[in-house]
Amino acid sequence: MAEKARAGAARDSEALVQRYDAVLAAHPDLAGLLTPLRAEALRHAEAFGGGKRAAEPSAPPSSSQSPTPSPSPSVSASASGGPGPVPAEPKAALAELAAAERKLADRRGRALLEVPGELARLMASVAAAGAGHAYMLTEGAK
Repeated sequence: MAEKARAGAARDSEALVQRYDAVLAAHPDLAGLLTPLRAEALRHAEAFGGGKRAAEPSAPPSSSQSPTPSPSPSVSASASGGPGPVPAEPKAALAELAAAERKLADRRGRALLEVPGELARLMASVAAAGAGHAYMLTEGAK
């Protein structure tokens, strides 16, 4: 049970890192806020035994390509089936990331009763960090 929970927690953190990458690719002007939070999410994945797939940030869009305005309300995050579309509005993208952090922190908090001591302590610590990230992202969206 513990290994399954640890592997799931690693995958969840890796998915969050991919979401940060998608938002950073769509909104590079948010790098000052998002880069440290992404790095923390990656460290969380590594603490759970994962993180290898998410270690390198996605390549930013080429500066030689000029952005084309789109009537769509969101920007596609990945054509290869990665995270879903990123909202075109930076504040909405931050709000979505905050919601993802909050949801994951809540899920980890509920899982504490089902895992052994050391893993429970790690999950509690990471859940608390995720709640802090959600707060920072919410404030950044204001």
